[in-house]
Amino acid sequence: MLPILAVLCASLALSGCKSDTTKPETSQNTQQPVPPKPVTTAPVSDRPVIVCFGDSLTAGYGTDPGQSYPDYLQQRLDDAGFHYHVVNAGVSGNTTKDGLSRIARVIAQHPELVVVEFGGNDGLRGLQLEQTQQSLASIVEQLQASGTKVVLAGITLPPDYGPDYIAKFNAMYPALAKKYHVPLLPFLLQGVYGVPGDMQDDSTHATAKGNQQVAINVQHLIEPLLRR
Repeated sequence: MLPILAVLCASLALSGCKSDTTKPETSQNTQQPVPPKPVTTAPVSDRPVIVCFGDSLTAGYGTDPGQSYPDYLQQRLDDAGFHYHVVNAGVSGNTTKDGLSRIARVIAQHPELVVVEFGGNDGLRGLQLEQTQQSLASIVEQLQASGTKVVLAGITLPPDYGPDYIAKFNAMYPALAKKYHVPLLPFLLQGVYGVPGDMQDDSTHATAKGNQQVAINVQHLIEPLLRR
């Protein structure tokens, strides 16, 4: 079985806010200076949540902790003044059916926005496209019913899967985006796949450098939906 090649969010390593400390008085009751209270942003727990929901392309397979695209997306949003908490809900090897089985846990986080990236493992295993599309549709429907915004990230397959199957597979994402009126990133690895140094040796998963570009791709897709 080939590893997945794909387009289009588990949890990020996020830093919390530091608490202030003051030096206690000495036995001579000499008052020590109190350091000024630092200016901090809102704790991540108080921020609206963005969930990156997908398979190994979201999880950051083959990279070190902190090098997945959701990690870099968090950094980029922070730098741009968007105060969101990005959650990595990617699980390597997941099919669309596996993602559907995890949807309740995603909804339980009350996300403001979910980036949905699934389908690569379905395609690489030769699963029926009708079932893949039905599972993706159900994921989108349940997220929208919960009140969250949804964006869809697509992928494609290696050429040895045949032009007819690949064409039908690729057409699945724009068809779903049109039906449910959600923004679409047609190819998650746009500007990454085939670029030296951006892909791992398996030619399927992005390197840390590649994931930085994936984060840019996703940021451009979701920024119009965010609030500062």
